[in-house]
Parts: sequence; C-alpha cells; structure tokens
Amino acid sequence: MNNTIPEIIEKLLDIRKCAIFCHARPDGDALGSALALQRQLRALGKEADMIVESEVPDKFFFMPVMKEVLNEIPAGKYDAFISVDSADVKRIGKFADAYTRFRGTTINIDHHISNPGYAKYNYVQECCACCDILTDIFREAGWEPDIVTANLLMLGLITDSGNFTHSDVTEKTYIDAGYLRACGADPHEINYNMYDRQVKERALLHGRVMSQMKFFCEDRVAVIVIRNQDMDELGAKRSITEGYVDFPLSVDTVEVAISMLQQEDPNDYKVSFRSKGRANVNEVAVSFKGGGHVLASGCEIFGTEEQCIRRLIDAVSKVL
Repeated sequence: MNNTIPEIIEKLLDIRKCAIFCHARPDGDALGSALALQRQLRALGKEADMIVESEVPDKFFFMPVMKEVLNEIPAGKYDAFISVDSADVKRIGKFADAYTRFRGTTINIDHHISNPGYAKYNYVQECCACCDILTDIFREAGWEPDIVTANLLMLGLITDSGNFTHSDVTEKTYIDAGYLRACGADPHEINYNMYDRQVKERALLHGRVMSQMKFFCEDRVAVIVIRNQDMDELGAKRSITEGYVDFPLSVDTVEVAISMLQQEDPNDYKVSFRSKGRANVNEVAVSFKGGGHVLASGCEIFGTEEQCIRRLIDAVSKVL
C-alpha cells in the first residue's frame, strides 16, 4: 500500500524518537533527504538520529551538518525507524535486519520505481530525487526549511538530477529548486563542491579507469571497471568514484554505461547502470536482484571480472 503525504506527515508528527536510515555508500540525495528530515524532526522537539552503514564521502563535508551522521545505531529505545532513498530494505546494508524486525513504526520514503513498499507506511513516488519528495512533505506540512535544511534538499535535487540534466527532470523540479533558493539554498556552492572540486587521487584514478574503458554491442554499451589495485596504487578511496559512471555516456554511440566497482572481496562488484533513454536499465538491475530507476539503477554481482562483464552485457543486450 502506498500512503499519502498527509498520512506520512501524521506519522512523522507522532514520533518521539526515531532512527533515519539511507542506503549504503550514500550519495547527495540520500544524505540530503535524511539529514533534512532529521533537522526538521529535531526542530519539532523530537529525537532523531541519522544512520548509514558507510562513511560519508569526504567531498560532502563542505556542509558541517554531515558530522551529524552516525555509523551505528546508538543504545536506546526508538518508536520509529525511517528509511529514505532506499529502493529496497537490503540497500540499508547491515541495518536491514534490524529494520525488518523492528516492531515499532516503520516509514519508507523513496523515489525509485522498483521500491516494493517494505515498511508499514510507504510513500513511493517516482521522480528525479528523494529530496523532491521531502520538499513536497515540507510544503504540505507547512515546515519552512532554514538555510542549512534548504541546502541539504537542494544538494539532493542537484546531484540526483545530474545538475538538472537528466530526462526525469520536470517543471516541478525547477519549481522546487526555486522554492529552496528562496529559502536560502546556495546552488553555486553546491555545484562547485559536487562537480568542480576534486582531490588529486580522484582525478588520477578517473584518468586510469577511463583509459581502459571497453565497448560492446557495436559500441552501444560501455563498461568501466574500478579495480582495487588501481585504488591502492593511487591511494584512492571507493567513495571518490561517485559519478564515474556518467562519463561513458558522453561517447556519442553509447546508450548504456556500466560501472563495476570492485569490493574488498575481489570477486564482488557493486554495479551502476546509466541509460540515455532507450534502454530500461532498471530491468537489468532487477534481474540481478538490484533496482532503481529506468535510466539509473544498480546491483551487486559476484564472479571474476570477465565473468561479470559477460553476464552484464548479456543482460543489457536484451533491453537495447
């Protein structure tokens, strides 16, 4: 069952103490939506902790509020667990089991088409960013975001929309961005830190990865592999590779880009898919027990690099 925004607001207002979760390896939309909700609930006099399995990537710390993020569930009794920007409960990572077993109120707020509605209360609406939904909730509830919260919501809009370039950007996306700008959000600072500023290690790794890009299906599919050996040699963290998957789409013949990020187990890869529009990569991700959007999805796959590439290309070729 998909609830309405007023029903979600009602449940949020009933909360006394909650834990807010987002997906592992958090991006700007996950962090922005979770922290914006945390700040608003605290402003309403409620206790709220924001928790994610992975460390926050360094590039997000231009916003001091990122220091509020926790990596473990603190001791204490919660009456609600909330997930944001998590297409499936498994995306919460090591906290998924606690979320599933939790006997209190669970709320799932998300924008991925593949979301099955895994909480007691769900609001799932496909759109360009979870922060788009949070902005709707704020406006419906009459909560005017302060400057910090407006920047968090704008962070999600900018990063998950590809700086307003993705095909799922609508007139409403710009209206919401205009509203957040009026509340004090600074898109210039966000854009600089997200798209222009990078550490040396990211630039060197980017060059190495892209120089080894492989093409398949008459150059309509491009695959990049981010290997442990390259990261170790350059002193690069996995967290700095966000956005790499978008570069292969700049090749004019490429319809689908695939990024394989090697994990500590060399036969474990986190996979990201991007599509220019003709191919539904969510179908591909779902076939590997992942999910996401029609044009941007992800999954996890196991095997040698060559085995994984073969399986991925076989699956993608069916949706071209």
